[in-house]
Amino acid sequence: MDPFLDLIRLLRPRAMLTAGIRATGRWGVSFRQRNDVLFCWLEKGECQLVRAHAEPLQLRPGDFVLIRTTTPFTLTSDPSVEPEDSETIVATTNDPELRLDKGSGLTSILRGGRFVFDTTNEELLTGLLPSLVHVSGNDISSWRLQSLLKLNETESAQRGLGSDFIVTRLIEVILVEILRREAKKVDQRQTGLLAGLNDPVTSRALALMHADVAHDWTVAILASRCNVSRSTFAAHFRKVVGIGPIDYLLRWRMTLAKDELRRGTRSIGEIALAVGFQSSSAFSTAFTKAMGCSPRKFLRQPGV
Repeated sequence: MDPFLDLIRLLRPRAMLTAGIRATGRWGVSFRQRNDVLFCWLEKGECQLVRAHAEPLQLRPGDFVLIRTTTPFTLTSDPSVEPEDSETIVATTNDPELRLDKGSGLTSILRGGRFVFDTTNEELLTGLLPSLVHVSGNDISSWRLQSLLKLNETESAQRGLGSDFIVTRLIEVILVEILRREAKKVDQRQTGLLAGLNDPVTSRALALMHADVAHDWTVAILASRCNVSRSTFAAHFRKVVGIGPIDYLLRWRMTLAKDELRRGTRSIGEIALAVGFQSSSAFSTAFTKAMGCSPRKFLRQPGV
């Protein structure tokens, strides 16, 4: 069992492709603070990505960027230019492609869109996805990402037998490409899920828990299976992942339970057994403590 892919499957990523930006001269487009995950690649020209409290990021042809819009940002030819609001431009022109003709000079073309995730467990992104991912056009993974995105765009526009399956798999692969690339860059000073997946001891423990979430795991059993002492394992897991192993197990059980409740194919009693609880009441108590509401109230929430 691969914990990394388990997380991707629960997020159920989908890509919504847009026309992007076509701009000439001195231009700037601002993007508001949202809870979106946007992506773009520079097809032609040059521009800068500007965020508060960060150095401008120079983008060149072939560069790929994925950015979480938890803070606003700007794409621009010159940071001194007053940017135009992207949403206002779309509302005014009724054209998904942002066209900015600001005089003579270099023309820049960006293609992109946004990732959409299942909101049931969207908080998983916090532990997986950095606020900004930049892949240089000179990086071999940039070529792979662009190829995957172009395949997705073609399949979405020219739908045929099995298109839904193909598009879903392509988007999963795109996100996996991005995230596993980031996982390789995690160093020993960082904590979190990516760090845990990149560490030989904690990754083994995570794989065990994901492979049999209903098992009565203890710190001692996990430590033994990872070939380290109980005290060493507990301290190391907390240092790398940021929480203790049993706390992580409970959190993962609740994550799976929320997904099962949303899907609505199992009863609460069946879900309880599947995620490691011997009774519906024990499961309901744990779920209420973790989520702030009972499983039945969770089902009645908007969007579930």
